Amino acid sequence: MMKPNSILGSYLVKQTILNFLFVLAVVCAIIMMFDMIEILRRTSGRYDVSIGFLVEYVIAKLPETVDKVVPFIVMVSTMIAFWRLSKTNEFVIIRAAGVSIWGVLVPVLLAVFMIGVVWVAVLNPIGAKLYELRETMSYRLSTDNPNAFLFSNKGLWIREGKGNGTVAIINAGNLNLQDDVLWLRDISIIEVDEKMQVERRIEAFVATLENGEMNLRDVRIYKAGQQAEILNSLRYPTEMNLQRIKDNFVDPEAISFWNLPDTIEFYETSGFSVQRYKMRYLSLIALPFFLMAMVLVAGIFSLKPNQRQGGVLMMIVSGIATGFAVYFISQVVSAFGINSYIPAWFAVWVPVIIVASVSISVYLHKEE
Repeated sequence: MMKPNSILGSYLVKQTILNFLFVLAVVCAIIMMFDMIEILRRTSGRYDVSIGFLVEYVIAKLPETVDKVVPFIVMVSTMIAFWRLSKTNEFVIIRAAGVSIWGVLVPVLLAVFMIGVVWVAVLNPIGAKLYELRETMSYRLSTDNPNAFLFSNKGLWIREGKGNGTVAIINAGNLNLQDDVLWLRDISIIEVDEKMQVERRIEAFVATLENGEMNLRDVRIYKAGQQAEILNSLRYPTEMNLQRIKDNFVDPEAISFWNLPDTIEFYETSGFSVQRYKMRYLSLIALPFFLMAMVLVAGIFSLKPNQRQGGVLMMIVSGIATGFAVYFISQVVSAFGINSYIPAWFAVWVPVIIVASVSISVYLHKEE
């Protein structure tokens, strides 16, 4: 079997990466063009929106869309690489030299695996940051305020263990981020014991979150059988932090791969459902392997002894149609996983295993 660091293996790896970058650049340019047309249509007649703001918005929105189509980018770029091998008869020469089909596929598979690893480990966190920026810019567009920063108007519910069997249920009616300081309004904290009996209730008009504490203001503390205690301020220790609260209001797709494990652990201890976050985390782990499965699918349609015999259009249509079918089925299975009808690991890994197994069976049949 050909080694990836051999001359031919290095050539295949180089072609795979260059084709991926080329297709990625084309797709990004097309996406940005349509997004720019859409945002120009939305902001027509508004003189408070600069061209620089629009360009920044389009760039911030780009990773969200590209992340959804990266399997197709890999598939198309691989099909181009394989088609060129066949068209120039390089594939025939490679096979005539005694190299098996796996000798051709292994360097490409390893290159795509590394692309997937870089995508998850490096580009995914960057995309998460840009998603947050896009949300802010969307709010600024809707409010006509270039300096507005909406954090959330959906409220917050958090459950925390306080030790000795005490559990605190924290509710805030509104959250807003100003100058990197999180403001919470209409706060209610209910502390209950192991038997779910209320020990005390704390209410405050406003609070800020700083260094693991909530600085409550205009505070009222209620205890059974006692008169309400009124305080100007109160520091209340909490396990909450800005990043975790942010994650509570963003889709799992907008959370960095490296932050997802802490987010999942935090939600589990807070009593929230973590199925969507688990699905996202497992999907990112499986992404490099899913991209490899797409390479196997691409090779079935594009690795032929001689493409000059025709059928290039049929190859493209068949390959893309199969890719869409694989993607659609994986999304359907993923939906079952998100709704907890099937285990998360099953929903993520079974489509990858099935696609890879069927593709390998086809290659083995061709080799025979």
